[in-house]
Amino acid sequence: MEGVSLQVAAGEFLGIVGKTGSGKTTLAQHFNGLLKPSAGNVYVEGRNLADPGISWPEIRRRVGLVFQYPEHQLFAETVFEDIAFVLDQQKSFSPEEIKERVRHVCGMVGLDYDSFGQRSPFALSGGEMRRAALAGVLVQDPPILILDEPTVGLDGPGKREVLRQIGNLHRLGKTIVIVSHAVEDLAEQADRLMMMEEGRIIASGEPREVFAQLVGMKKFNFLVPPVFHLCEDLRAAGWTLPDKVFQTEEALSAIDRNLRAGHHPPEMEN
Repeated sequence: MEGVSLQVAAGEFLGIVGKTGSGKTTLAQHFNGLLKPSAGNVYVEGRNLADPGISWPEIRRRVGLVFQYPEHQLFAETVFEDIAFVLDQQKSFSPEEIKERVRHVCGMVGLDYDSFGQRSPFALSGGEMRRAALAGVLVQDPPILILDEPTVGLDGPGKREVLRQIGNLHRLGKTIVIVSHAVEDLAEQADRLMMMEEGRIIASGEPREVFAQLVGMKKFNFLVPPVFHLCEDLRAAGWTLPDKVFQTEEALSAIDRNLRAGHHPPEMEN
């Protein structure tokens, strides 16, 4: 990476996007000290991770990192044992406290504790395994959550459910950073997008601003939602639409108003 500087505010939802090999995963792994920068510094809640005496268990409790394909990390005989593992290792929680924490995080990720607790994690669907792995990180109650490609490999329903649960966590006040190449998964939830290319940040801001920057640069147009392109084309054809629309519901509402006012799609005009 080169010249990368950013700050993630408490409670923010940041999407780091880019093609495979752009450096986004490498950057995310610096956020809890899994990787160390060759130059510069990383601060977590005001603490410099280069300072002597840093407690790495505490940092990684504060910053939960969920890897791509986290279900590959599942190993225990039951979902309960897998989620509870990190608490068992700490030796500071009673069995009753562990059970209550596991039950709580199962609810947070949409897994019914009574139905799933004693099942084998390897008998779950892909989306259920992904949520069980997420629960294994959430059980430590990290205020900051880093997720690397959380929807990769999931079918449509599984993807929507995982994104819904992540949105719920953000509404509960957690700081969320998602690394993804699928911008459409993030655009309607993220407060900010950051586009990376070859280890550098090339665009950053609110989603609508980043899409406008990419269109202006004539780069990575395939990452810009089709609805954004459609609305910009309609505006250029004289339709009355808000600037930089990318959310489907907003676009449909604006297009409906134009149709009711007598506008016609450009290909239908003489």
